[in-house]
Amino acid sequence: MKAKPRSLEQLVKEQLDKWNGLPVQTRKTKERPAPVITVSREPGCGGTAIARKLSSALGMDLVSGQIIQKVADSAEMSEKVVASLDEKQVTRRDDWLTSLFEVRHLWPDSYLRHLTKVVGTVGRHGNAVILGRGANFMLPPEETFRIRLIGPREARIARVMKDKKVSGSEAEEYVVRTESDRNAFVRKYFHADIGDPAHYDMILDTSRLGIDGVVESVKAAYAAWRKIAG
Repeated sequence: MKAKPRSLEQLVKEQLDKWNGLPVQTRKTKERPAPVITVSREPGCGGTAIARKLSSALGMDLVSGQIIQKVADSAEMSEKVVASLDEKQVTRRDDWLTSLFEVRHLWPDSYLRHLTKVVGTVGRHGNAVILGRGANFMLPPEETFRIRLIGPREARIARVMKDKKVSGSEAEEYVVRTESDRNAFVRKYFHADIGDPAHYDMILDTSRLGIDGVVESVKAAYAAWRKIAG
């Protein structure tokens, strides 16, 4: 019998329980955790499938934009995430998050404060693939491997038609609306252009490489980047 899909609340609880269950010495060790991979994508690029396969292949946690959104929306959940670490531990990542507001003159409203806390905490735990929510703008570039998935709009519309089993017009509407929403999100919260190559370490056209080709390419590039980054 097919397993019942887990709810978003269950996924959030599992992630919080996992972090809270880490041994104290794991959190306090001076050893750097494995870096985080952030995945930014144009709609219809197969980003979710790629992030899932990539996290599985590398033995990393997959933290989706849905989970981050859910936690960031809730002050109580956000505090639980932050409390999963040693509160007294101050890292370069904390300094980076502070400077993010100062340098870019970001308006520190409640949502953005919770969002940066959540993503910063995921970054400190490390060894995770973060899908979406502008995570590449919130973590130090020297500690984060940042990829961007792109593709011709026609190819992305075709993928949405196939994956969501919708008509061409419905798929086009989804792609256009989602692309606009993501662009606006990054402009509003990070004063940045989501498509600027300067924000990424690797940009891949998924229509040319396919999902498996993208995963293998990222794995190879990530391994090389880790050697350079130390």
